[in-house]
Amino acid sequence: MPSSSETITAAASGTWKLGDLTVNRLGFGSMRLAQDGTAFADRTSSDRDRALRVLRRAVELGVNHIDTASFYFSPLRSANELINSALAPYAEDLVITTKVGPGRDPSGTWAWATPEQLRGQVEENLRQLGRDHLDVVNLRLAVSRASAPVTELFGALAELRTAGLIRHLGISNTTPEQLAEARGIAPVVCVQNAYGLGSPAEHHAFLRACGEQGIAFVPFFAIAGAGREEGASDNQDDATLTVARRHGVTAAQVRLAWTLHQGPHVLAIPGTGNPDHLVENVAAGALRLTTEDLALLAR
Repeated sequence: MPSSSETITAAASGTWKLGDLTVNRLGFGSMRLAQDGTAFADRTSSDRDRALRVLRRAVELGVNHIDTASFYFSPLRSANELINSALAPYAEDLVITTKVGPGRDPSGTWAWATPEQLRGQVEENLRQLGRDHLDVVNLRLAVSRASAPVTELFGALAELRTAGLIRHLGISNTTPEQLAEARGIAPVVCVQNAYGLGSPAEHHAFLRACGEQGIAFVPFFAIAGAGREEGASDNQDDATLTVARRHGVTAAQVRLAWTLHQGPHVLAIPGTGNPDHLVENVAAGALRLTTEDLALLAR
């Protein structure tokens, strides 16, 4: 890893193509931008100026893949609106990935879209982001419906892709069977699932299968792990802490680097509203773990 005096950019993580769109493998997730906490009803909205600075700094650091959604909002902030305000007019190489399926009303109550309602969610993202098309749209599925067919939902998005509103399609919270079903309808450029250190064997197998099919695997909660929306625990396992000490980095950086080591098709989208954490996250793309490190973490 370069010395602390050097500015590390997202280019250090390498690149992958989402369809015909080349992105640095270390990206940015906007889930935490709009709020200081994670829940809608009992947390405060983020500081707008700081959120805008984080986004602009991310792009300065070479991040050209931003993950977002119209349901990332707080009482006073919208992640999509922040992205629009900070980064429009957008750089030609900036890829914005969003997701549809879940939706929230102003009170924060969740609901799942029908196939007929997906167009409205796509148009909402277009309006908030100020775009005439969306680069990548993930169909987000409910974990509770892991065996449910996806033909109607994914077919509705495929029609919007044909109409020019969407460039590429992905699928999230999915299973190998649902992915195969979706690929029978339209090309899939990415799978976005929860994944990280400690994931079960079947998740590792699915990640490898995506690579064999040329599909990007984009983990969420790679740092948070079981903490999910609440964030990473302060209590890290001994193996992660040992590797972190060896390299003079944080446990979060080790987790991100480990994720990227799982294959050239694996992308990372760590999110933060903290400028210092942003720099650390991007720097993790330059961290090269040794065979000994990986063996220790695998235990």
